[in-house]
Amino acid sequence: MLQYTMRRILQLIPVLLGMTFIVFMMIRLIPGNPAQVILGQQATKEAVEALTRELGLNHPWYVQFFDYIKGIFQGDLGSSLRTRTPVTEEIWPYLAATLELSVVAMIIAIFVGVNAGIISAWFQNSWFDYLAMILALLGVSIPIFWLGLMEQWTFAINLHWLPTTGRENIRDPIEAITNLYLIDTLLQGRFDQFVEVIKHLILPGLALATIPMAIIARMTRSSMLEVMRSDFIRTARAKGMKMFWVVYKHSLKNAVIPVLTVIGLQMGLLLGGAILTETIFGWPGIGRYIYDAIGFRDYPVIQSGILIVAFIFVMINLIVDLVYAAVDPRIKYN
Repeated sequence: MLQYTMRRILQLIPVLLGMTFIVFMMIRLIPGNPAQVILGQQATKEAVEALTRELGLNHPWYVQFFDYIKGIFQGDLGSSLRTRTPVTEEIWPYLAATLELSVVAMIIAIFVGVNAGIISAWFQNSWFDYLAMILALLGVSIPIFWLGLMEQWTFAINLHWLPTTGRENIRDPIEAITNLYLIDTLLQGRFDQFVEVIKHLILPGLALATIPMAIIARMTRSSMLEVMRSDFIRTARAKGMKMFWVVYKHSLKNAVIPVLTVIGLQMGLLLGGAILTETIFGWPGIGRYIYDAIGFRDYPVIQSGILIVAFIFVMINLIVDLVYAAVDPRIKYN
């Protein structure tokens, strides 16, 4: 297991280097000079050229690339061209916001999706099965931006139950320790702020969870139906075992491998694809951070943001592969 893990981690290096090179070259195809964007259209040619030299953008692309790679291996992701702040210091609050939102969304998706899939398979062709699969189809089909706006209109504007945007009550700001507000509020013993953070998480979390919830439900149902037709399930039922234990103990354990694969892929996609949800709900996450950086041609921020998201994505896939062996003893990594 240890050798397999180390080999997979080493294999990540060329993958991330190749991804970094592709992103590096693609963002330089974006029209416009970052120095011109920073200084504005009224800036003189001399001022633009001076800032271009100061930022190191006058060097050949390969010199800039190798300088960036050298910095990565030294733990330096560069500095924002716009704020002049090191990316390693600036990016964490945004990444923490997206991680918090994505984890909450995935918890909702797993809890609802897995149980809906199990019950649909248990009561196949029942009214619940048809209703759950129709809702799953709608969940995959409904655009997130429309669903988010409908949530705001219903629960925030009409019913006044939940806040529309942001991570916290701006009148009672949270003192950031880890920038994961659910943890920070508990560390400070501020349970009133903890409840407020949960209220801010509900609407964007539900909107972001819709698509993975639907996919997990359909995959769970399909996998469970296949397992429940197996001989050992018929034997367990013939011995008089209660159906609840047959389904949740025996069937689910053998059907969970493809579900884990879907969960891992969807978690990675949530991290990189939350920009619509973050924009609608004013969530200060990594997606909006990278989007704003594109507008300012902030090369180090764009490169580093995508690199970090890609690294988390491949690490999630590695963790899912390792969980396979824990769930199914027949899987061995030699």
